[in-house]
Amino acid sequence: MNNVRPRLTLMSEEQIQEAHRNVLRVLSETGVRVDSPSILQMLERKLGLKAEDRVIKLPAEIVEEAIKSAPKTMDVYDRRGEHRLKLGEDRLRFGVGVTALFYQNPVDETLDIFKRENFRDLVRLGSSLRHYDVISTVGIVRDVEEELGDLYGSLEHIANTTKPLVLLVSDENKFPDVLEMFELLHGKDLGDKPFVIPYFNPVSPLVMNAGTVEKMKVAIERGLPIIFSNYSMAGASTPLTPAGTLTLLMAELLAGLVISQTIKKGAPILLGMLPVYFDMRTMLNFYDPQSILVSVACSEMMKHCGIPHCSTSGSGTGWGMDLIAADTYWMNTLALLLSHGHLAPFIGDSLGSKSIAPTTLVHCHEIIDQALRIHDGFQLDDVNSAVEEIAKVGPGRSFLNQPSTLRNYKSGYYVSGVYPRYSMEKWLEAGSPPARQVLREKTQDLMASAPAPDEYADFIARGEKFIEKFKK
Repeated sequence: MNNVRPRLTLMSEEQIQEAHRNVLRVLSETGVRVDSPSILQMLERKLGLKAEDRVIKLPAEIVEEAIKSAPKTMDVYDRRGEHRLKLGEDRLRFGVGVTALFYQNPVDETLDIFKRENFRDLVRLGSSLRHYDVISTVGIVRDVEEELGDLYGSLEHIANTTKPLVLLVSDENKFPDVLEMFELLHGKDLGDKPFVIPYFNPVSPLVMNAGTVEKMKVAIERGLPIIFSNYSMAGASTPLTPAGTLTLLMAELLAGLVISQTIKKGAPILLGMLPVYFDMRTMLNFYDPQSILVSVACSEMMKHCGIPHCSTSGSGTGWGMDLIAADTYWMNTLALLLSHGHLAPFIGDSLGSKSIAPTTLVHCHEIIDQALRIHDGFQLDDVNSAVEEIAKVGPGRSFLNQPSTLRNYKSGYYVSGVYPRYSMEKWLEAGSPPARQVLREKTQDLMASAPAPDEYADFIARGEKFIEKFKK
């Protein structure tokens, strides 16, 4: 079959090489600061380098060796041991979640603190929507004792889905405890058919903070794949120019890669960035259209290096699931699908990433569904070109009963799972509902019907017993 498929290309090979040389210059001439004494000593010992004031400079040959040793693909399983993803050679995959502090309910979109029940409901909702391949940490539970928020949130995370998990733990001291709880509930070594992918961030500019690199070591030693991704505020923590932001963030990513491969050669890792801008007038961060170009450039540089890429999900804009959010999600989803991204794990947040809305999960699922139809292209062959059928029908007649129509009418065009295809008359007959009202009602229906895994009650009971020992 001759499949016609669109592709977005941003940089030429020469431009990629130039950008890579700039990154290597930053690492070898400026270096990065490593705040963990134990990790810094490991790097000095194993790499034969000497740091000054915690800043270690990484020669190009060391960086290139780390690039060579990193796996080109990453196998990801679900909690029941079924193979689900091969990141690095597949198309872009999507996930829901963000470490939100507030929850925007689907009834009237008012805000409240993020609660344990919100974690449960959002995980089940994301798990029920087929285009979400992973479920990321969806919030920070705030209706329990503060020091137990990560444990209770992570318990709801693993108990309410069997899909692969992208794990974020805000309290670095609780990270080993969360993994211990997961192993207790799962009953197996987490490194055996891994379904948990911990997510880590450095601190821009050029700081490998102690909590991040020490958690990386814990995860890698347990045999887990990891995501190492950074977050810019262009004009504040990175240069304001897209090229400057790309150079600095890529330097941080490759420094993280060196650390991961020094901990364990061949450790599976995804690299990516969230390149946002900083508005000095409002003191807020935001996604600009050029943020998406920087993400696409990162995906092309990761392809050049042969390393799986973790893409931005285009989140953080909007005041809920509104016109502002829709713009950014559409631009980001389509651009990254048509480039070389492999995983976009954070869909659903708004209001500067401080809140998360289930309506966003549902509407963005519609965006992904349509964007995939663009990504998949169409078949250009003798059957689908229908030359003989056109000749048979001829001018002025209908194709309603022709083979191509009868064969394809159920899948030949997009049908929304949320928004009815109303005529004006049908819309008036239905009471002229705003699209946002239809979305809210559909979201509530989906949440009410999203099932819990069979193991839910058992996991919750055993997990709560495990957490008891951490209570004061």
